[in-house]
Amino acid sequence: MSTPAQEPARILVVEDDPSIQLGLRMALANEGYAVTTADDGAVALERIKETPWDLVILDIMLPRLNGYELLTELKVLGISVPVMVLSARSADWDKVTGLDLGAEDYLSKPFSVPELMARVRAVLRRRRSTPMATFGEIEIDPQRREVRRNGEAIDLTATEFNILWALARVRGEPLSRERIFQAVWGPQHHGTYRTIDNFVAQLRSKLERDPAAPQHLVTVRGIGYRLE
Repeated sequence: MSTPAQEPARILVVEDDPSIQLGLRMALANEGYAVTTADDGAVALERIKETPWDLVILDIMLPRLNGYELLTELKVLGISVPVMVLSARSADWDKVTGLDLGAEDYLSKPFSVPELMARVRAVLRRRRSTPMATFGEIEIDPQRREVRRNGEAIDLTATEFNILWALARVRGEPLSRERIFQAVWGPQHHGTYRTIDNFVAQLRSKLERDPAAPQHLVTVRGIGYRLE
């Protein structure tokens, strides 16, 4: 019996220079990766919210939302995705800032294609070794942003996943509705905490065996919710 072929790693290239973007796309595709591109940070953010990626290759100087701002947004939203910064900004301050904001690697332009590919392979190897969160029969893959029960995928919206992952990251610790709200939507978003209750009810209907008597997504009276 043959072993199923592994799906190619999915890489999002965020670069506004057309020639560099084309070069990256061709070089990565030649290595067998599935490559998608984005011309600015705002488009990239939406694509990261909607689709699981194995790696994001990110320029810093981008229109609408620069690379540092995009990394900050991902941190606020609790979205975990490996990011490699690829930028002409090569000062130590830039590298430290990018890494402190959550990038896994920082490569300065101009760069050599062999070195880039070696670093891509290294990031993907680390990604494969990242442990997944589990509770009961449920498994959460934070990198692919997928949730499975006994190996079978469960369809969650991006917001449902973000709320679940916010709770999974602090497994066992109660999170207030305010902290969940800020982790998912950010401090500048205007809304009511009742929104959290509605999304948790939706999660329970998809994840709990008995949504009326949840065993994992537990209400903590006077505080918020806890994942057990």
